[in-house]
Amino acid sequence: MVETAFLLLLAAIAVDAVVWTLDTFVIAPSGLDEMRTETSGSGAIQQVAVSAGFLILTSGLFLFFVFQMRQGRNWARNTLAAVAALVAFFLMNSVSMNEFDGASTADVIYDVFVSVSPVFLVAGAVLLMFLPTANTYFSPTKHTDQQAA
Repeated sequence: MVETAFLLLLAAIAVDAVVWTLDTFVIAPSGLDEMRTETSGSGAIQQVAVSAGFLILTSGLFLFFVFQMRQGRNWARNTLAAVAALVAFFLMNSVSMNEFDGASTADVIYDVFVSVSPVFLVAGAVLLMFLPTANTYFSPTKHTDQQAA
C-alpha cells in the first residue's frame, strides 16, 4: 500500500512538472509568449526562471516528504495529508465556471485534466497511506526496531 502511495506521489510530481513545461513552452498561447507580450523579452525570461525555481524548490520539498513517508515517518505522512487537503481546498475554491466561457472543448478538457489529475493522484496516495493496513507501517515501534539494528 505504502509503495503504491509512494509511486502515486512521484507521478503527481512528474505530472506537475510536465504540465508546467507544456504550459510555459508548448501549448499555445504559451506562458512565455504571454509574458513576452506583457513585459520585455528579458523580463519574460526572468519570470520563467523564477517560476522554474519555485517549481524546483516545491517539488524538492515534496520529494523530501515523499521519501520520508516511504521510510515510515508518520510526521511526513501527516504533512503530506495536510498539504493535500490545502491543495484540494485551494482547487475547489479557485474553480470558476466563467473560466470556460468561449473556450473550445479541447481547451476545457485540457484545463480540467491538468487541474484535477495531480489532485486525484495525491488523493489516492493519501487514501492508501491511511488505510488500516498501512498504519502498522508507520508505527513508532517499527522505527525503534530499525534504529536498534
